Amino acid sequence: MAFLSSLNISGSALTASRLRMDVISENIANASTTKTADGGPYRRKMVVYEPEDQTSFRNILQTKMDSSGDTQKGVKVTKIVEDPSEFTPVYDPTNVDANAQGYVMMPNVDPIKETLDMMSVTRAYDANLTAFNAVKGMAAKALEMGR
Repeated sequence: MAFLSSLNISGSALTASRLRMDVISENIANASTTKTADGGPYRRKMVVYEPEDQTSFRNILQTKMDSSGDTQKGVKVTKIVEDPSEFTPVYDPTNVDANAQGYVMMPNVDPIKETLDMMSVTRAYDANLTAFNAVKGMAAKALEMGR
C-alpha cells in the first residue's frame, strides 16, 4: 500500500539520523584523544547520506502522476568518512605525545560544531518521528472507519 510507504521513508530517516547521532557522540567523546591505534590524533568522522533511489525528482513525480507505483525509498547512510582538515597544534611540553618543540597535535574536532550538528540531527529525528506518528495515526483512523 503506497500510503504506508511513508512509514518506511520516515523509518529509514530515523535509522540514518540515529547513526549520525552515534558518530557525533563518538566525535565529542574523542575530542581530546591525542593518540589512536593508528598512532596519530583522533580524526573527526562524518556521515554521508544518499537517497535509496537515485531517481530524479522529475522522474518520481512523473511516475506518481502516471500510476500508483511506489518509487519512494527513503534515505540511507552510504559511508562514514574522516574529516581531512588539519589537526590543531597546542603547546603542552608536559604531554607525553608532545613533539620536540613541545607541541601536541589535537584532534580536528570542534565541540561547538559537533553540538550544532547534534542539535540539527535531533530536530531532523523529531520531525521524522512526528511524520511517522502522523501516518500511523491516519492508518489507525482509516481502520476505525472500516469497522
